[in-house]
Amino acid sequence: MAACGGCGGEIDAGFRFCPWCAAPQRRKLVEFFRAHPRDAGRALRVSRYYGEEPQVRFSVWDDGVAQAAVSLEDEEARRVAEFVAATTRDAPARRRGRLLERLHLH
Repeated sequence: MAACGGCGGEIDAGFRFCPWCAAPQRRKLVEFFRAHPRDAGRALRVSRYYGEEPQVRFSVWDDGVAQAAVSLEDEEARRVAEFVAATTRDAPARRRGRLLERLHLH
């Protein structure tokens, strides 16, 4: 059993909300991203979990069902963000160049 962060009552560790005071038990932020048109019906869900095991979780959804998921630690999640930002068409050329140098792709 776990203790509720809100009221201190005992609850099953799997509960998302306390049945006694309704306090959320998991701290996370979630955002859905639409797929490219060639992947119609799919979406990418990115969840940022806080607490004892901080992580960023990427889930691939197909017609409302999660098909695959992977969690990254903060350092790897930061690398993903840097990669995406540096490789967009409108990213400054010097930022793209630094990334490509670091990845040995120049």
